[in-house]
Amino acid sequence: MIVELPDSSTGRVAKKIIEVRAAGGALSLGRVLTLVVCVEQGEPMEGAIEAAIGASREHPSRVIVVYRGVREADSRLDAQIRVGGDAGASEVVVLSLQGEMADRPASVVTPFLLPDTPVVTWWPGEGPERPADDPLGKLGHRRILDATKAADPGTVLARRLTSYSPGDTDIAWTRVTHWRAILASAVDRPPHSRIIEVEVTGAQDSPAVDLLAGWLRSALGVPTRRRRGSFEIRLHREEGPTILAVDEENNAILSMPGKPDGRIAMGHRDLPMCIAEELRRLDTDEIYAHALRGVPDVEFADDSEGAGIR
Repeated sequence: MIVELPDSSTGRVAKKIIEVRAAGGALSLGRVLTLVVCVEQGEPMEGAIEAAIGASREHPSRVIVVYRGVREADSRLDAQIRVGGDAGASEVVVLSLQGEMADRPASVVTPFLLPDTPVVTWWPGEGPERPADDPLGKLGHRRILDATKAADPGTVLARRLTSYSPGDTDIAWTRVTHWRAILASAVDRPPHSRIIEVEVTGAQDSPAVDLLAGWLRSALGVPTRRRRGSFEIRLHREEGPTILAVDEENNAILSMPGKPDGRIAMGHRDLPMCIAEELRRLDTDEIYAHALRGVPDVEFADDSEGAGIR
């Protein structure tokens, strides 16, 4: 069920939510959190809503989508309520703000927050420079960004580090969860000789690969070099490197000295899957913070190096 409420108010929207819930039998008692999705003018909104609905099947929630529209227009609130099959296991409230109201989103959102449940704020677009200081970011126990949507992916992590506050995390970091698990497993296997150097190769403007390099630099404390080219990670030891790469079928290939190659099927991690993973834990992601702090210590190869293997 989708209910449209043009040129409305927070009071009328809240009253309509209760009416729709009573008529359709939808309950909010099982909601485990409130997910606030912040969409700026010109950014796609439906894809973010679909991702939030997909994630809600694992984490039943109230999803509040805030679309901040034209600031020069008259102040106006247009709302939409989605429940039942149109909202998955969630309850979706879309708030389109125009004029002065678009600059005061927190005051519009606050009446719709579920009591006694944590709040997660997600920016599916570029996101603010300082998420923890953003009006909607202040509402969130966790703040989810996406470095791949930044206008300048090459410098976004430096800005993220400067503005980092406990509770921040990033979809780019979530996308490499499986790669981190494989690398951690590889390091735990014999031989247990010391890793003396690390090379991380990947697309030039890939914050996810940069974070992976920062994580290895922070965790291992050894010289780490970031090159551009086909995805590959080399953990150098005296007896030879441990190599993690991908084949043509997107399977992970793990090669270790004196052992047969291991193959791991790697499924595609879509946006709903990444959001669902982020919602599984609401405490501070300390490992992400360590990865961010490790990026400045990574040696980035010159652009001319490895240009033929992109």
